Amino acid sequence: MEENRWFLSIIQNEFRYGKIDLDHTMKLLENLQVALDFAHVKHVFKKIVDKRKENTINMEDFREIYRTIVHRAEFLELFSSYSQNSKFLADTELIEFLRKEQYESKDCEMTALEIILKYEPIEEVRKRKQMSLEGFIRYMSSEDCSIFRKDHKTIYQDMNHPLCDYFISSSHNTYLVSDQLIGPSDLWGYTSALLKGCRCVEIDCWDGSNNEPIVYHGHTLTSKIPFRSVIQVIDQYAFVASDYPLILSLENHCSPKQQEVMAYYLENILGDKLLTSTVGDTNMTQLPSPEELKFKILIKNKKIGTIDEGLLRRASNMRGEAVEVSDSEYLTEEDETDDRATLNQKRHSLKRKSDHRSSSPPRKKSKTTKKKIAIALSDLVIYMKSEKFVNFKHSLSNQKCYENNSIGEVRARKFVKHSAKEFVSHTSRFITRIYPKGTRTASSNYNPQEFWNVGCQMVALNFQTLGLQMELQNGKFLDNGGCGYILKPEFLRNCNSTFTPQNVGINSNPMSLSIKVICGHQLPPSSLSKSNKADPLVQVEIYGVPQDQAKQKTSVVRSNALSPKWDEYFFFTIQVPELALIRFCVEDEVSLVSNEFLGQYTLPVMSLRRGYCSIPLLSKDGGNLKPASLFVHVWYYQ
Repeated sequence: MEENRWFLSIIQNEFRYGKIDLDHTMKLLENLQVALDFAHVKHVFKKIVDKRKENTINMEDFREIYRTIVHRAEFLELFSSYSQNSKFLADTELIEFLRKEQYESKDCEMTALEIILKYEPIEEVRKRKQMSLEGFIRYMSSEDCSIFRKDHKTIYQDMNHPLCDYFISSSHNTYLVSDQLIGPSDLWGYTSALLKGCRCVEIDCWDGSNNEPIVYHGHTLTSKIPFRSVIQVIDQYAFVASDYPLILSLENHCSPKQQEVMAYYLENILGDKLLTSTVGDTNMTQLPSPEELKFKILIKNKKIGTIDEGLLRRASNMRGEAVEVSDSEYLTEEDETDDRATLNQKRHSLKRKSDHRSSSPPRKKSKTTKKKIAIALSDLVIYMKSEKFVNFKHSLSNQKCYENNSIGEVRARKFVKHSAKEFVSHTSRFITRIYPKGTRTASSNYNPQEFWNVGCQMVALNFQTLGLQMELQNGKFLDNGGCGYILKPEFLRNCNSTFTPQNVGINSNPMSLSIKVICGHQLPPSSLSKSNKADPLVQVEIYGVPQDQAKQKTSVVRSNALSPKWDEYFFFTIQVPELALIRFCVEDEVSLVSNEFLGQYTLPVMSLRRGYCSIPLLSKDGGNLKPASLFVHVWYYQ
């Protein structure tokens, strides 16, 4: 009765003239705080009005639409199994549900009361510490029942380890928003990446006219943007999404004169945000922590001499002349050289009348070129000194903790296959950045998981390119409050670790995982359908060490995107859950050999919430497809 009074009090005014059309139906559902998709409401509305050959509905018709969209069978079944009278859940009954089904163990009495106060829409029911079906539906559809653990949505990890102990969200060629050959360079690349929590952005710097450095993909026809503008955007957005340090990875091709201009802009635009001195003892044995470097911007570039020498020069205001250093990091990496050659050939075919510099033959691998580094720029490099990677033995004997390496994906993949133990040992000591091979002219991405598996901190991807690889990136860095820093597992931080992705050994702490895919709700319609129809199925995929890679899928539900039901179980044994990601992908079966992407959600396995959960679906570009969702039950133990 109370439920009916609440419902009628909201809708009666709309029906004072008898009937309403589709627009008023939508508005009324919004007033009832119903999460809805216009295509689905239109489809249900049309089924009703088509019977009468008119374009309006009465109050009873509206009730039917409301029940179809809101009163989901799976929620009603759960509600009824714990409600003695099938009308209301007493607080004691809600407590029992939370303990048995949602695996809540701490202070369930207080949690139940908070849920009632937050989600129960009927005041009289709230006062009695009860929950109606309406309130239960709102709770089960809410963020509080999301599959992503609530405590992982905030920063919960220890942020006092040295920087090399963290996976760091990293972007490659951040200025590009399309392909690597002729596409535009745009400041939005930096804005977008920073708003996504990226903590390492790349800036390719070249000499421009009027002594103004420019940013673009050298030796290509990509457009150019001023270096100064890039730094202004970085200054504005650096710490909007995260308080933790931002690293500017400079691929520096500028003359000493324009490097001095770069240094001027970095210091004068970024001001106090720019790290220009150490945060502790300069005679360091390990890097500082993200916590110590909060709200600081670090420069990653070649550096002349030691940190101490640079600090002394700055203290004495002794800038001096440029000094010649090896430029091999940029120009003679094995795969990078071949990639540059291929890039030049493709660029040349697009523009035969290219300038002499870009059409000159590529440098040979065997030669190490020299480049002058301006003292003013060099001295801004504190903890991120770029050093060419020679081999693991050389790094172990010679490399300082504040020196880092950049390794192309092809070479890095060989190390993963043939020298995984040494690779893990290396990344436990030194920050290692992996970058895509230059022949990825369409800005495609490699699978980042294979390099996270060996502890590589900066696995740089083309953020502008949609697809599975960026879904894995976005899913991984949902963790730890989305701050862009994730503490690596202990076996990837331990210099004496025996772990390898191929042989996890004693580091294995297997998880038994059960996923019941129950149903979908208001799924995105197929692009091939004029109504809300689709033939949906769900892929459940595990990404991790090779032994954990797995993929299972549900059966296909025909012609139902509004409320497809599967009720299918999937079981996984995950050997290294600390590194694993789980991806739920909803597809429309177009044919026996082809499916259309409808939505997906990816998250770390260790961030899974137990119990009945809602999975929000995301589009290809990462946008929320709300109210499209899956409803599942998750159970696991270790």
